[in-house]
Amino acid sequence: MILILSHARDEHARMVQRELDALGARWHQFDLARFPAEYAMAFSCDAGGAGACLSAPGGTEIDLAACRAIWWRRPLPFEIAPEVSDPDDRQFAYSECHEALTGLWQVLDALWINDPVRDEQAARKLYQLHLARRLGLHVPETCITNDPDTARRFIDAHQRVIYKTFSATERAWRETRLLRPEERALLDQVRHAPVIFQRCIDAVADLRITVVGQRIYAAAIDTRDTEYQVDFRMVMHQARIEPYALPEAVASDIRRLMDALGLVYGAIDMRLTPDGRHVFLEINPAGQWLFVEDATGLPITRAMAELMAGIGEEASETESRSAPRAAVV
Repeated sequence: MILILSHARDEHARMVQRELDALGARWHQFDLARFPAEYAMAFSCDAGGAGACLSAPGGTEIDLAACRAIWWRRPLPFEIAPEVSDPDDRQFAYSECHEALTGLWQVLDALWINDPVRDEQAARKLYQLHLARRLGLHVPETCITNDPDTARRFIDAHQRVIYKTFSATERAWRETRLLRPEERALLDQVRHAPVIFQRCIDAVADLRITVVGQRIYAAAIDTRDTEYQVDFRMVMHQARIEPYALPEAVASDIRRLMDALGLVYGAIDMRLTPDGRHVFLEINPAGQWLFVEDATGLPITRAMAELMAGIGEEASETESRSAPRAAVV
């Protein structure tokens, strides 16, 4: 059994499930928003051993000890029943759900993609940059601050500076932006919340590097002829996306970073500079890949399914190595 922790609107989960079906692998998708109303969990521990199971809608029983792989994809918050109306009671019930399932995840002997604790830690942008720099990867000059004077000094030192947030949601989308001269007058506003400032890295391409176990799939995203060259997410319909032959030295750096973060899967953003440097920007432990697969044909979805099903785990080569080096190089 393969357990997928996500929700019904997750297109990536649906695509992987199709591949799992083609491989003949059994899977179950567990939407945490349906717990505890529709799902029940049970954990037992005595002198004879320990056991854990989920009771799903329709009477399906899932022996969690039999799960060979668990995909921590896009879990949603628990939803407490509306009849629990008192705010303190709702908070108490939510906390109890969190404590029970968080403890349950930590006792399961399965391949986690990714372990929830390591996933949460690895998602911290400040920690990513610190670790990448310590491991020897190129990183942009960075200043993370809520002090306006510190921000001004950094901007004065580097002239062309981008700024971005730690997070974004569908309701509050924040793309990466190049700081405009007129925005300097707004810098006092950073006192309300820290902002990430970085020296703008000139590039011939953005690189999206998707790591699936030991396999690495790299794509070059050329935005030079688009309307917005600062954040490729804004102009993917205009950008040229091609497979990219990642140098083995860079692939080795990425594997060391993944090992240090304790991740099995990750979507890494880098920038390829005119002088050939690969500059690390960030890693998303649950990042998207379908836009890369659709544009390049790189078999990332299949690789995810095979990893979960225990097929081809011996693969250790950089999958894009045989691909022609992107024309942007």
